Amino acid sequence: MNATTHSTLLYLGEALARYGFGKQHPFGPLRMTAFAEEAKRLGLLEKACIIEPCMADTTAIGRFHTALYIERVKRMSLSGEGFLDRGDTPAFPGMYEAAATVAGCVLDAAHRLMRGEARHAFVPIAGLHHARRDAAAGFCVFNDCGILIEHLKQVHGLSRIAFVDIDAHHGDGVFYAFESDPAVCIADIHADGRFLYPGTGFADETGTGAASGGKLNIPLPPEATDAEFIPVWEKAEAHIRAFSPQFIILQCGADSIAGDPITDLCLTPAAHAHATARLCSIADACCDGRMVGLGGGGYNLHNLAVTWCAVLQQMLNRD
Repeated sequence: MNATTHSTLLYLGEALARYGFGKQHPFGPLRMTAFAEEAKRLGLLEKACIIEPCMADTTAIGRFHTALYIERVKRMSLSGEGFLDRGDTPAFPGMYEAAATVAGCVLDAAHRLMRGEARHAFVPIAGLHHARRDAAAGFCVFNDCGILIEHLKQVHGLSRIAFVDIDAHHGDGVFYAFESDPAVCIADIHADGRFLYPGTGFADETGTGAASGGKLNIPLPPEATDAEFIPVWEKAEAHIRAFSPQFIILQCGADSIAGDPITDLCLTPAAHAHATARLCSIADACCDGRMVGLGGGGYNLHNLAVTWCAVLQQMLNRD
């Protein structure tokens, strides 16, 4: 199927599925398979435009990450030994290529959307929002979200980029990298940092300097349900809509769904579907539909599959 201005791009392939840390790690090797099988069962693969994975080059990755850190990832990728952080993110053979493929798919999606080949894109293995410019963190080697934001700013000259994060964990690697950047509007709904990693993202963190007031953090209490999510979503939606973005990035981690083994929120896939539909509406009004969805976290395979399919379905509904 060829991409058209009315298609949703979907990135699937073994090269993208390689990003993972083994069967005993929460971020294991079966996440893409679980999603793809559910998407096939629902008939979504026939409706989307399937795109093969591709790698980002060092120049693109270096728009966000430091050269020293990139070289460290390359070295540890060769040995496949040790940890990139204090214990969450182990090295594995081919790690650099796998992480560069995550970033490459996200950048390819942005390139195609900016050229008008499609209006939406979904990259299931992506949304690695904890990595810092000079370090890994929380299962995240390269921060594809940050790489994408820098790409949109530096290559495409955009000055109004919206980053919306509904993963259970605060997207600290994105938030603090762009905390003072007025070109990046952030709305992040997550579990209260007093009770869950990374322990950040409090309501009084609203941006600094020229970006003061441009960032919105909404912590949810433990075991929060859709009944708590929907009212605060309206606040996040108003925040994004007022910004009139030129491009929207949605990190739609499924670890906020009830039953995830490492988090404590109790949302349903309907919350993610609602957020996606509303963001599609904003994208239609503000930026010719340009929106990229990034799968983010999610460590219950059933939850992950159903939730990501709900997000993809909403994108396809706009085609």
